[in-house]
Amino acid sequence: MDGNGALRRFKRMGTGLCFIVFPLVWVVAFAAHPNLLKPRLALGPAELIQRAHGDGLLQFLHALVTVNTALLVVVALEFMRLLGGTSAARAGLVGAGLAILGACLLAADKGALCLTMSALDTLPEREFAQMMPGLLAIFSFKGWMALVWGLLLMPVGVIVQTAGMLRAKVLPRWQLGLLLASLLFIGFPDGAEIVNLAAALLMTAAMLPHGVRLLRSGTGAASAGG
Repeated sequence: MDGNGALRRFKRMGTGLCFIVFPLVWVVAFAAHPNLLKPRLALGPAELIQRAHGDGLLQFLHALVTVNTALLVVVALEFMRLLGGTSAARAGLVGAGLAILGACLLAADKGALCLTMSALDTLPEREFAQMMPGLLAIFSFKGWMALVWGLLLMPVGVIVQTAGMLRAKVLPRWQLGLLLASLLFIGFPDGAEIVNLAAALLMTAAMLPHGVRLLRSGTGAASAGG
């Protein structure tokens, strides 16, 4: 029983950290975008390439976002756990499936658009210019790159879970309201990252209390009981 209790505490604390780190990474990533206070809607592929070209900080943060998608799996599974045994348990399962698939495709998107760019940035400018047709094809989502549009399943899946949690009343309504608002705007088009940043801050405010609660229960003596 002691071993099982220690494992439960470890899982609870790990999940709590995911709830804290996941939204904060989004906040930092969006805040670091250039021209944050001068939003422009619908940047074209060529403009996105030029914006990312040579910006080491932006590429690092995009790489961090790629890794951060793994934490969404933990978040989705925790929401599914909260809904387990309630009348909205099916929403927890379906939403988790959609969110995890979307997270995988978001990782593919960042890998193709950001990690590729960081590799090509190591080339001399003349050789980089010769790679532009290929980059334009990638940033225009040509061929099977169109699959990465499935990243939209990530917020859709969590929206399904949030609706279920509102119905089952497993978390405070104000937290779920903030989470729902953040999910509606977190995928705002490139060029207006100030909107994404505001959504990430709302997400942090929504998720942080549950993360702290899990950390406290994981370190408390009572946590060994369940």
